[in-house]
Amino acid sequence: MTKVSFQGERGAYSEAAARSFFAEEIETIPFSTFAQVLESTVSNITDYSVLPVENSLEGSVGESYDLLYSTSLNAVGEIYYRIEHCLIGNGKLEEVDTVYSHPQALGQCRDFIQKYNMKTVPTYDTAGSVRIIKELNKANISCIASKTASQIYNMPIISEKITDDLNNYTRFLVLSKKTSEETGTDKTSIMFSITHEPGSLFRIIENFQKYNINLTKIESRPTKSTNWEYNFYVDFEGHAKNQHVSKMLEKIKNETLFMKILGSYPSAKLN
Repeated sequence: MTKVSFQGERGAYSEAAARSFFAEEIETIPFSTFAQVLESTVSNITDYSVLPVENSLEGSVGESYDLLYSTSLNAVGEIYYRIEHCLIGNGKLEEVDTVYSHPQALGQCRDFIQKYNMKTVPTYDTAGSVRIIKELNKANISCIASKTASQIYNMPIISEKITDDLNNYTRFLVLSKKTSEETGTDKTSIMFSITHEPGSLFRIIENFQKYNINLTKIESRPTKSTNWEYNFYVDFEGHAKNQHVSKMLEKIKNETLFMKILGSYPSAKLN
């Protein structure tokens, strides 16, 4: 059976995304950190890793992008998974003054939290926050997680659909030692660094126009080695093995200090 690693406890959104992505029955294996998730696949404990990279409300998951810089794994798939948060706990809404959850989830429910004047306590995982408040067993303490997590830990739902915007999706990458073959509806992710001089980024971006390739995302992240220097992460339509795309990547490589192809994979659609 295919083994897939994810970060968090049983009932985490990452686990749900993994099950949604793979058509077949899979064995999901939880790990405490994103780094452990990827290392499990590198070490052949699992066949695939599932990693959240950005949310439609809160933006990119910085730690995930930093890990993509160093991992030897390839992105072989992506999925947009709808996030539907619930307030979970033993008390009534009017009793709750404290809410636990992952910082991303707290940010996605900012309006609800402020409306009820709740103190926030960041945790390592949404599903893990359910386990924490179950152990605390106090009416004034709640958490934000999925309906599935509430069922796993047998904890009541106080309020459903509490996200600031119900059109809330997280994009996950699926990573493996393998690579994906070209399908005709692919996306490629790369990262690169450039020199600090006028026009250096323009010369990179110009290649997408010259080769008529649709750039779908560009984002910068600080490097860990030098202050105020950045790595750029880019997504674009096409597969790295396509001859036309391959020519463009060669041009880009010549304009950069460093370039890494994170992977090519079938482009996902919003459900």
